[in-house]
Amino acid sequence: MTTTPETPETSIVIESVPNLRDVGGHRTRDGATVAAGRFFRSTDLSKVTVDDAPRLAELGLVTVFDLRTHAERVAAPDRLPSSAREVPLDVLADRATQAVPAQMKAFLKDPSIAVSMLGEHQAHGYMLGSYRDFVTMPSAVASYRAMFTDLAARETLPALVHCTTGKDRTGWATASLLLLLGVDEDDVFHDYLLTNTLLLPTFASAFDKFAAAGGDPETLKDILGVRAEYLHAALAQMQETFGTIEGYFTDGLGIDTAGQDAIRAHLLES
Repeated sequence: MTTTPETPETSIVIESVPNLRDVGGHRTRDGATVAAGRFFRSTDLSKVTVDDAPRLAELGLVTVFDLRTHAERVAAPDRLPSSAREVPLDVLADRATQAVPAQMKAFLKDPSIAVSMLGEHQAHGYMLGSYRDFVTMPSAVASYRAMFTDLAARETLPALVHCTTGKDRTGWATASLLLLLGVDEDDVFHDYLLTNTLLLPTFASAFDKFAAAGGDPETLKDILGVRAEYLHAALAQMQETFGTIEGYFTDGLGIDTAGQDAIRAHLLES
């Protein structure tokens, strides 16, 4: 069985690892292609079953970047392939107890927690703020700097990045990488929004529970899904603060031109 997809739209179907996909296959503006089999994204790896473990191992992962908080990692530790080293990078360390992305497990168990935490109609605005924080918050900057510095070393690959649901912290990590590689912004948004297709159906029971308790499913979609406006918020913050994606990497993350070129060299093919 081949686990690497032939197109960017094809997910890797491992039931205990939802939203798992290879970001390879995208074309760049210069006519290159993001290489398949080198960089993956997913939900956390805490629920990998005995049956699915060999299929995950087929990816040959060398590095797994875990963007969750310390509390998230302790509550649901990854089940890694023996080939992989784990790199914990706490994107939300500066405000973990108040951060919506860090509370996803709790929201799935009891969606009413989301409403009590955010209010009935404030989730959308809160998520916009979270995405802006991904670009400038010190703990986020330090985490993404460490991840991309690692990606500048060829021995880091193949690598996988994840948070809890693989959509927000992971979404920005993947979007900023694809933009640096020269993938068209429309394709970056397409990859980002695939989460709604691949992940939201796995939350059906949470939506049913929420609706049965009188909740508005659209409120839950604001939290458990992704919206184009969220990624737009991060991009607007990036442009306002750093101008371009290259400026974000250079001035925000401290990765110079040589480091950026190394990332491209390791992840692009003619």
